[in-house]
Amino acid sequence: MAVLFVLAKLLFRPKKLLHMFNKKKKEEEPVMETNVTEENLENIPTENTEENTETAEVKEELSVEEKLKNDVAELNDKYLRLFAEFDNFKRRTQKERVDLLQTAGKDVVVSLLPVLDDFERALKSTENATDVAPVREGILLVQTKLKSILSQKGLKEIQSINTEFNTDIHEAITQIPSPTEEQKGKVIDELEKGYTLNDKVVRFAKVVVGA
Repeated sequence: MAVLFVLAKLLFRPKKLLHMFNKKKKEEEPVMETNVTEENLENIPTENTEENTETAEVKEELSVEEKLKNDVAELNDKYLRLFAEFDNFKRRTQKERVDLLQTAGKDVVVSLLPVLDDFERALKSTENATDVAPVREGILLVQTKLKSILSQKGLKEIQSINTEFNTDIHEAITQIPSPTEEQKGKVIDELEKGYTLNDKVVRFAKVVVGA
């Protein structure tokens, strides 16, 4: 009787009966897994990270390539500028060298012009000269003037008589028996004077050496 009473009561309450049926159905239905497994959680961000890494590497390679191209262009520009400057320097140096060779003796020649004038005046004075002494005196004055000018330019005579024979400054023309033992190996006579220009030999002295 009690069961019949409950069933009758439920029939008169269809909403409650429907609620109980739905509740039972939900309990019987399998529960869907809504949680993501650890493996999926690891795989998803890993794939995204790999894609981001590859993209970053490509960008980095492109940036490095562009940087190298810029460096090459800059170095090439510096090389071209340096080459042009060196070429201009070489041409300028060659021109200066040619000019120097053409005018190297200009200073010396100009300084010797007064001596040349003195020689011309001396020659004129000897045309009607009867006394040799004044002529000789004039020639000595011209010689002294010439030596003074050359000395100012760095020219010096090599002193050879009674000095030890030295192949660095002397050129032996011949040997003769020395008058004394002390003169053996020394310069006895000088046939042509030697000169140095700024301490560098420009002409060797031609000498006779005692044997």
